[in-house]
Amino acid sequence: MDFTTTIIDWYLQNKRDLPWRRTRDPYLIWVSEIILQQTRVEQGLPYFIKITRAYPDIRSLAGAEEQELLKLWQGLGYYTRARNMLAASRVIMDRYQGVFPGDYASIRALKGIGDYTAAAIASIAFNVPHPVVDGNVLRLFSRFFGIDIPIDRSSVKKEIHDLAQSLIDPENPGDFNQAVMEFGARVCIPSNPDCNACCLSESCRAYKTGMVHLLPKRSEKQIVPDRTIHYLVISYQQGQESGLFMKQREERDIWHHLFDFPQYQEERERHPGSPIPLKSLKRWFSPHHPDFQGVTGPVKHKLTHQNLSVWFYRFHVNGKPRLPYQAVPFHELKFLPVPRLIDRYIRDLFIFAPGFLNFKMDDGPALSKKINPPLH
Repeated sequence: MDFTTTIIDWYLQNKRDLPWRRTRDPYLIWVSEIILQQTRVEQGLPYFIKITRAYPDIRSLAGAEEQELLKLWQGLGYYTRARNMLAASRVIMDRYQGVFPGDYASIRALKGIGDYTAAAIASIAFNVPHPVVDGNVLRLFSRFFGIDIPIDRSSVKKEIHDLAQSLIDPENPGDFNQAVMEFGARVCIPSNPDCNACCLSESCRAYKTGMVHLLPKRSEKQIVPDRTIHYLVISYQQGQESGLFMKQREERDIWHHLFDFPQYQEERERHPGSPIPLKSLKRWFSPHHPDFQGVTGPVKHKLTHQNLSVWFYRFHVNGKPRLPYQAVPFHELKFLPVPRLIDRYIRDLFIFAPGFLNFKMDDGPALSKKINPPLH
């Protein structure tokens, strides 16, 4: 069986109709690949549509404000992708006069573009025979060739890259790369693949040796650390204006450059993951005397490298005290780029407390219906 011919034939008959597959425009292919780096196609498609409508070409993206792009990106996570894309678009404008570079090395040198993304853009947009190797391809090749060494080892990734390089169709590299990615995403899936219906099964070593459920192998996972965050949700009312105090995250940490609430930092947390006594919070506000309105938590939120346990302490203050944060009127909250966790909390705040400060937001997914009684 000819692997290359078989999988390209399968792709041409079964590929999903996606907007970035109807074009050879490297800009549109680039945007799609950046979005899909950490995102499923179903989730990424609406983001691709709204981002390319707002910024239909490199010039418009290069002229974008970072906060505007981050707001459009909100909900996708891994916000560094958006910031890198903005930086790379400006390099393309300055160094290449707005024309996307067509060789692999120049594409790979752009900020935020790794080996996989550079290979995808080069092959699909410019017909460069450079193979893609992502998680789907690693799984497919590990099973088909019976590679029983952990695929997260650099030596194994190189082995699979070399195999893909030997199999890629030099006349049609874009379809080959999209075929192996699509096949891994839809047929050679992680759990319970339908091998009986697979067009590659007759030559698949894992299938013939009963090893499909054991491959690919991976090294032992590292333990993801737990982290507790205490947010102070401070609303204010001054005359006809009401809103929340927000802050932009500038430190090199999660959600860089997004907005969230002020954080309460204890010098020594007595019981990690537990709520903070109200008297400690009141000391933090001195000399102001806000009204404490309740606490929500702990809300669990998983990130790639951290498991968050988050508490939200609600306060209201009359007037607009001079706090080292940004006072944001409620009607302007929708323009701020915020992490999904914060967006869901703000939406919940008005869903479960309708009429809160006489302001309502559009309905959104519920974060937590557990509103705890005030702490004493």
